[in-house]
Amino acid sequence: MSAASTETSAPLPTAGSRVFFQAGPGVGCVGSEPITGDDPVQKRQGKVTVKYDRKELRKRLVLEEWIIEQLSELYDCEEEEMPEVEIDIDDLLEVNSDDERASKLQESLIDCYKPTEDFVRELLGRIRGMRKLSAPTKKGL
Repeated sequence: MSAASTETSAPLPTAGSRVFFQAGPGVGCVGSEPITGDDPVQKRQGKVTVKYDRKELRKRLVLEEWIIEQLSELYDCEEEEMPEVEIDIDDLLEVNSDDERASKLQESLIDCYKPTEDFVRELLGRIRGMRKLSAPTKKGL
């Protein structure tokens, strides 16, 4: 049995816990001093340098989950079995009129044998007021 497998008796971290990588005592670059347990660099976490509009991202995620749920009802199957249907929200937001948006959506749903008018109407109502996701803005480094 290897030494690594005997050290796995500690509980595994949960999905919300953070993971830190620590070098063992005396492990480091050649010619460097041994790393001590109170070295702040050892437990340093990455710094986020990009700021996203979290509220807009959350709204988009909720909308995408709703779309998947509705498509699985329209196609009468699970997500994994669903035919390839591409609905690009940003493309829809670039179109000026609801009629053009509805037309684009109907083209995407051409293979669906169930009526799609309610889905299209509801989706157009949900994207009203949304804005296109822009590239993230960089914070000062």
